[in-house]
Amino acid sequence: MKKLDLYIDKDGEKLRCGYTTGSTATGATKAAAIMLLSQREISEIKIKTPAGVDLDLEVESAEIGKDYAIASVKKDSGDDPDATKEVEIFSKVSLRDDGEIFITGGPGVGRITQKGIYGDIGDYAINPVPRQMMERELLDLGEDTGYNVEIFIPQGEEISKRTFNKNIGIEGGISIIGTKGIVYPMSEEALLKSIYMEIESIKLKQGTEKTLMLTPGNYGEEYAKKLGDDIKVVQVSNYVGRCLKYAYKAGFRDFFLLGHIGKFSKLSMGAFNTHNETVDLRMEAFVYYLALKGVDLDHLKTIDKFLTAEEASKYIFENNLDFVFKDMEAGCQRRIKKYLKDDQIKVQVKMYSMSRGMLSD
Repeated sequence: MKKLDLYIDKDGEKLRCGYTTGSTATGATKAAAIMLLSQREISEIKIKTPAGVDLDLEVESAEIGKDYAIASVKKDSGDDPDATKEVEIFSKVSLRDDGEIFITGGPGVGRITQKGIYGDIGDYAINPVPRQMMERELLDLGEDTGYNVEIFIPQGEEISKRTFNKNIGIEGGISIIGTKGIVYPMSEEALLKSIYMEIESIKLKQGTEKTLMLTPGNYGEEYAKKLGDDIKVVQVSNYVGRCLKYAYKAGFRDFFLLGHIGKFSKLSMGAFNTHNETVDLRMEAFVYYLALKGVDLDHLKTIDKFLTAEEASKYIFENNLDFVFKDMEAGCQRRIKKYLKDDQIKVQVKMYSMSRGMLSD
């Protein structure tokens, strides 16, 4: 497998880029088509990406039959933490006599189970840009013929269990995706896009009348099970503000936010991106809300010296100051209404710590 020699600088760290499942499938498809037309195996293939980067891909396996050819390429995710890293994607190509190009999926490629996911219910999850990439490369071969293309991924169904696909209405395998053809490591844009797709999926499945739960991490998923099936959960990582705005524009007006005290203490001060590199107002939040209640200065000075929200929470409970958590949750609710410029929305906020669980009744 050839690795892409393309790097970006991310916060002073040099990270290697990779290529998408769409590029991988395109490489396999072009290789299979060339082998079918020439009746000889090849070991490398070159394709173009929408990002303007040409890829030289290694053909991992090759098979030439009487009226078909199969080739595979392995996906290179670069330094991006991706469940599809090094997955082998296969393409089976046969000829048509009508000049048309027909692209479908096979085992290991997910199927769309609800509206709004780049296709109709029952379609294979092969997004428009990868389809266009495959069509362009086949047309560029210059042959006056058409093609049947079947993308299949032997490991796809198993790998899909480690992705968000089921949450956005894709089941039975992974998706063939990518708008630029290149994977940019730790891409904020890609993460937000997947979150937005999940919000849209919930909207299409249940409408916007029911409560939407936003949570930074996995704990919210577990807690939601106790609340019943009516609560739909979206993990928003550190992007509380951008996801709230997206959901609001999508029509949601009833929100339940659940988060660790370390992140939501920042939210209570109006920080809508809770990443440590963006903002750190944890101790300031405790001090602010306790000071509003006239808590003794010695307590405030002690809390201000703590390094973690867990330490501060422990001290607060030990000194019977835990009333502050309800105040901070109420502060989050006020900030959210102000942030969305709508006092009429329903907002409930709950905070937890790892040692105490839920911090207010």
